[in-house]
Amino acid sequence: MGAQGFWGRAAEDPSWIAVIDPDGTEHPAGALLGRVNQLTHALRARGLQPGDGIAALLPNGAAAVEVYLTALQAGWYLTPINWHFTAPEAAYIAADCGAKAFFVHERYAQLGVDTADAAGIPAAARFSFGAVPGCTDVAELRAGQPKTRPADRTAGTTMHYTSGTTGRPKGVRRGLIGIDPDDAAALLGGGLLGIFGITEGQPNAHLVSSPNYHTAVTTFSGAALQLGHTLVCMDGFDAETALALTERYRCTGSHMVPTHFKRMLSLPDEVKARYDLSSMRWLIHAAAPCPIGIKQAMLDWWGPCVWEYYAATEGGGTVASPQDWLTHPGTVGIPWPTSEVLIADENGDAQPTGVPGTIYLKMGLSEFEYLGDKAKTDAGRLRGYFTVGDIGYLDDEGFLFLCDRKSDMIISGGANIYPAEIEAEIIMNPRVADVAVFGIPDEEWGEQIKAVVQPATGVEPGDELAADILAGLAGRLAKMKWPKSIDFVAELPRDPSGKLLKRRLRDPYWAGRSAKI
Repeated sequence: MGAQGFWGRAAEDPSWIAVIDPDGTEHPAGALLGRVNQLTHALRARGLQPGDGIAALLPNGAAAVEVYLTALQAGWYLTPINWHFTAPEAAYIAADCGAKAFFVHERYAQLGVDTADAAGIPAAARFSFGAVPGCTDVAELRAGQPKTRPADRTAGTTMHYTSGTTGRPKGVRRGLIGIDPDDAAALLGGGLLGIFGITEGQPNAHLVSSPNYHTAVTTFSGAALQLGHTLVCMDGFDAETALALTERYRCTGSHMVPTHFKRMLSLPDEVKARYDLSSMRWLIHAAAPCPIGIKQAMLDWWGPCVWEYYAATEGGGTVASPQDWLTHPGTVGIPWPTSEVLIADENGDAQPTGVPGTIYLKMGLSEFEYLGDKAKTDAGRLRGYFTVGDIGYLDDEGFLFLCDRKSDMIISGGANIYPAEIEAEIIMNPRVADVAVFGIPDEEWGEQIKAVVQPATGVEPGDELAADILAGLAGRLAKMKWPKSIDFVAELPRDPSGKLLKRRLRDPYWAGRSAKI
């Protein structure tokens, strides 16, 4: 058996290009390994011990990978922080995760300084990539440290924070088990990516198309790196750039969300035809229900390389191969090895086949806790399973189908209505660029259905477009599921990974009422 994990592979093949920055700068694995070892020695010399926390405000690229690998070989918890946060939001996480070292890129200098000040991080624990006031430059921190393999290495991990749809975000923390980082890397890379049939070594390249502070982005890109894949980093998603990078670097894998698919599909036909995408073998997506029409269009265009999964930061999940999906359109798959799925009603009893209920997951022996919040940890548990509040059902072959999040479900006249189903139909209208559907107060029915639409480029919003959208639902959705009203906006609020920030649209309608949560 060859080398296991990044560290062994980099030692065996130091010329392998491990990371390509958004500006095209290439980082050979050997050079990156040397910097990782130096950083590990330097932080240990400053007193960091296994189990300590590190926080980082870093863009996609080699800097973020360097800190990630350092934490993983020294037994530290790494928490990447969303650089779109305000300083108070970022400071809450930096303080809550107990960061003994805080890394910030010069691009986010002011946010980094304000965050560190508000979180009470001492000057001696502040480090920067580039010039940031009050921070020690990482180049200076590494200077004079050996590039040799540190002794007593032990596996660390990441501790990501939940999105905080109710209350403050919470860190999802798992216990460290004290194994060798190379063994842990083999488990991560071979275990997770093996579910999708992903192979190790070169020539393989993984397109990092979303910000690294998202759990899935860190997990999948980190696992790909451990298998010896080159990471090709994007600095924000652009549809044509994604195609160009796939062709240029012969990318074999990526992790995207359905919004990325819609944006690529909306490119002019002559642009889509311009690029050779035949290298792609594992175009993996998750994070939101993917409309059947969008998924089918991607398969028609990219071929049978589009994989899907359903999972949560907390663990567990399902996977659907291209073939699974084609024979079970709309599914998010069957449980992956060591994972289990339970569909339960409001009383916690298992639902029959085909009947929607709350989705509960279990991931082998892997346990987690929400840092500092036992009540929240316990509230989402059911007989060893946990839930994040999604609704779905299992078919008679055990394939899972998503309906929506429980918090997004509309109850109108006593009927349960799932916005994702309505969004999936509206988004297929070529005059629609994006759509959000949610419930707003209705004195008679409890809730009525509101759609907010972002028109496609060059399309005029107004009554004529609204009528066209509704006409397109005829024969596809029962009229009880049609929006009662449609509003238009220039752009829907989404985070950089494509996740729809639906509460920003919905909450104003519920102001002064028992608001949806």
